[in-house]
Formats: sequence, C-alpha cells, structure tokens
Amino acid sequence: MTMADGFLSVSRRIEAPAEQLFALLADSANHPLIDGSGMVREPAPAVRMSGAGDVFMINMHNDHDGNYQVRNVVVEYLAGRRLVWAPMTPTSDPQEQHAVDPVRYEWGYELAPDGPGATVVTETFDCRRAPQDLRKRLREGETWRDAMAASLIKLELLATTRGQQ
Repeated sequence: MTMADGFLSVSRRIEAPAEQLFALLADSANHPLIDGSGMVREPAPAVRMSGAGDVFMINMHNDHDGNYQVRNVVVEYLAGRRLVWAPMTPTSDPQEQHAVDPVRYEWGYELAPDGPGATVVTETFDCRRAPQDLRKRLREGETWRDAMAASLIKLELLATTRGQQ
C-alpha cells in the first residue's frame, strides 16, 4: 500500500487470471458487488467498457449527499491490464458537482500477472489535481484506504464465485 501527494494505491494478489479479473472490472454491473465503500448502488444502465472515452453511470449513496448519480468517463484502457475512470456528477449546476469532477480525481485498477493463474491487482485513487481543500478533506486519498482494501477482497470473492460457475 502506498500514498504520496494525493496518489494512493492498494494491492492484493488474487488467484485468478488477469483477463478474468479485468472482465469483472470492465462490466459496471459488477461495481456494486466489488465496492468496499458501501456507496455504489447499481449501474444506470450496466455497461461493458471497451476503451477510453466509454461512459458509464452509477447510482450512489452516502450519508452527506443522500442518493445521487455519477457519470464516469474511462480515461485509460489497456485490455486485461489497466482501467481508469474519472467520475463527475451529471449536472449543469457547478454548485452541485460535489467532490466528483474529472479534473479533480480518478479511480483505477492495474493488473499484473503473477505466475500461473494469479494476478496482482492494484486499485488506485489519484487526487493530485484536486484543489488543496479537497485534498485536505480526503487526507490525500487516505480516507479511501480501507474501502480500497475491502474492494480487492470483494473482487477476489467475486472471481472465485464466478470461476466456479
């Protein structure tokens, strides 16, 4: 686990091939099953990402904002290896952007094969371009560390469950 100046990463070795794990991550229908924060509800609608520029909507909930929807734009896509998206609240009112704006932060996953049938999966949160007040509120991303670790455990459980079907 690392964090430096607004960039946080958490890794886990998972006994599943990178291609299988990437397929789970690239399908927004799986995001509520993988989410370790408890905020992700359901996709609206589900989308299978296939390249940079793809957009997927997710219904969200937290105690501060209640129910809301986030528009996610895929900004990096390398099949089987890297998936990064930038969230933005879909509204034309800048006062309602919450803290989710593509110029502010990005979420992603990097997958590195690690022997036969195993992969090191690294979840990343990058808020280096965020305004200083947001970075301070997010403790340079540190607020997400436990949720990211939980997400990787959930990804592993999902891969194990789907691999047995």
